[in-house]
Amino acid sequence: MRKPNSGATRRSAARLAAVQALYSMEITGVSAEQALDEFRQRLESEPRGKLADPDGDLVSLLVRGATAEGAELDRQIAAGLARDWTVDRLESVLRAILRAGAFELKSRPQTPARVAITEYVDVAHAFYSGPEPGLVNAVMDRMARNLRPAEFEGGGAPAP
Repeated sequence: MRKPNSGATRRSAARLAAVQALYSMEITGVSAEQALDEFRQRLESEPRGKLADPDGDLVSLLVRGATAEGAELDRQIAAGLARDWTVDRLESVLRAILRAGAFELKSRPQTPARVAITEYVDVAHAFYSGPEPGLVNAVMDRMARNLRPAEFEGGGAPAP
């Protein structure tokens, strides 16, 4: 009998799926709803058991939210970038990761900021072996400190 995926594993898989959908939208020009339909079709056709089943509600929330609030999220991302960088200069996958991450920081207070940062750094590691995960970490940390300063008050060592 197959053991069900834990909630945390399903949420991690959802973040990865949302980034893939946002990337697909940027590259192909499909709408959020078309990208979500493609995600659902792909999920139905894939064999079960090897990978975690993504939390479909979280995928939908992240894709729709990052799309609807794209301009505001891009302003937050830009504020977290080094002065000589713009959101438009970022590679498409990095943009998708940071948009999903920015939306989750802004709209899902039930996800602790440090957890969100770690999750999206892990997503970046799925695509990159160079300095990009470090960029995601730095930008997400800056955004989190602006959006959720109370979570970072008191100093001390950051949680693992």
